[in-house]
Amino acid sequence: MKPRRKPTALRKPDYFPAENVLTGLDGPRLLALGRELEQYHFVGCDLSEVNLSGLRFEDCLFERCNLTNARLGGTALQNVAFADCKLLGLNFGACQDMLFGVHFDVCQLRYASFAGKKLAGMRFGQCSLAEVDFTNADLSAVVFASCDLTQAIFHDTQLVGTDFTTATNFSIDPEANRLTGARFALAGLPGLLDKYGLVVEA
Repeated sequence: MKPRRKPTALRKPDYFPAENVLTGLDGPRLLALGRELEQYHFVGCDLSEVNLSGLRFEDCLFERCNLTNARLGGTALQNVAFADCKLLGLNFGACQDMLFGVHFDVCQLRYASFAGKKLAGMRFGQCSLAEVDFTNADLSAVVFASCDLTQAIFHDTQLVGTDFTTATNFSIDPEANRLTGARFALAGLPGLLDKYGLVVEA
């Protein structure tokens, strides 16, 4: 059997034509752009509750945008970055699987769901991931850099080589998830022992 290849990280989109840098859009104005959006940079847009179902975003960046409770049924997110965004309650599990690739930096993702998604090799940086659902997701080699994982749900989750060394407040059942090669700081070990009722003293 061939050794499993380490997932290749996507490069964040960083080039946008000047006419594709748009500030302060609301839902109707964004939807008027069409159903296929490539190399757009959205800044300070309020897209909360907007129905984005069936749209395709490729090599796009959302910066300081509010997408709380936006609908993502069949939405294609192909190498899309979110920076300093509110993404509360988003169901990323409803997005198209083909070429799904996302980046998150300093985002609020409370109550979001990635259930069943393949996120291998992706990175969450300084994000609030409280009560996020990662059930049955593939998080192999994902990096949770300085992320808060309070009450995040890990069940039947692939965590092979996942980096939790700077993550906080996680609780993971080693018997219900695959943790081969996952990385933890010593201070994070209690998060693996919660179900056993053990006390780890420094």
